[in-house]
Amino acid sequence: MIDDKDSMTARMLSMALLLAAPVYTQAQPTFYGDVLPILQRSCQDCHRAGEAAPMSLMTYREARPWAKAIKSAVLTRTMPPWFADPHYGKFSGDPSLSASEIGVLTAWADGGAKAGNASDAPPARRFPSEWKIGKPDAIFELPQPVQVPATGAFDYQYYVVPTGFTEDHWVEAIEVRPTDRSVVHHAIVYVQGDQGWSVSQYLGGYAPGAVPQIWKPGQARLIKAGSSLLFQMHYTTNGKPATDRTRVGFVFAKRPPEQQVIAMLSTNHWFQIPPENPDYVVDSVRVIPLDSYLVGMRAHMHVRGKSFEFRAVYPDGRTEILLRVPNYDFNWQPYYYLENPIKLPRGTRMECTAHFDNSADNPFNPNPQKTVGWGEQSWDEMMIGWLDVAFPVRRELTGMRIGPRPPALGQ
Repeated sequence: MIDDKDSMTARMLSMALLLAAPVYTQAQPTFYGDVLPILQRSCQDCHRAGEAAPMSLMTYREARPWAKAIKSAVLTRTMPPWFADPHYGKFSGDPSLSASEIGVLTAWADGGAKAGNASDAPPARRFPSEWKIGKPDAIFELPQPVQVPATGAFDYQYYVVPTGFTEDHWVEAIEVRPTDRSVVHHAIVYVQGDQGWSVSQYLGGYAPGAVPQIWKPGQARLIKAGSSLLFQMHYTTNGKPATDRTRVGFVFAKRPPEQQVIAMLSTNHWFQIPPENPDYVVDSVRVIPLDSYLVGMRAHMHVRGKSFEFRAVYPDGRTEILLRVPNYDFNWQPYYYLENPIKLPRGTRMECTAHFDNSADNPFNPNPQKTVGWGEQSWDEMMIGWLDVAFPVRRELTGMRIGPRPPALGQ
């Protein structure tokens, strides 16, 4: 559980970074020789044309005007956006900067943001396509563009899109891409079975700061023949009319998977956050029904969200903190995928603890005088611990199609 002492420690560390920036003792760093490699590793996934960041950092001409802003962002560790406490868990795709890298970026900004010699630059990073998962084997989109008004509440929208799949497909990577992120609060894509095969099951989703869902070799989600996709779209007005036509792309597994990845939730719908409460605690529990492996986790709250923690309580009584997000940011909600999946014996309790700040000290709080409960809009609240859990593939499900034979767009 996260307490005030943890929060105070985090604030003190942030202040220490501001007051004592890392000292870079080498020769004056330059963009091509020192800065560009850091940007390529930790920034360019988002800071390029067509991605979520508001500016591109692919070239010196693009990065130079933002030198001071880059310095400020890395000193406060608001960028790169990674909020997992490093004391708990090891996760794939961690873009965090080392102290020496922060020192390089700080010294570069303070020294006039020099270009240096272009011959010192590493090869430009090449991205395979507009999709972070590479070229999808199949792409589906909303049946028509959605017109989002400039103001007012916009209820959840649901759209059914048939896959046209005549055989089962295993999917090893999923990416959901809005065409206008500025008005998409979230997008979730479910699979709906044919002839009562199942209720809707979560496939993948988008939220601010989300990354594609890419599983390890041998792990995949299942889309059965005859299924349809259900898009759940939550739009938020922002003062300007907008048009969105969200898409989802799939990369199919090239060989039969050993484990089926299923989304599970540890959630609590019944809380009531009192007015002016700066640290209201909400807990939830989900019991794991079968021997399985934990693959990844994602915390979801709205703008009063303060911190979030995932714990496993194993059948033998041991408790392990798996992920702690001490400074939750509604604008960045990545999935945290474990470098090494964690075995969850049957009966393991996945416990989550969320802290909310409903006080006037929270600059994002729309109304600190209001009692806040579960609700769909961003001025309401939610408490969800998303879990990606991998189970052994059942033998009767192994007759699926492996490899790409995609239908046409949207079919």
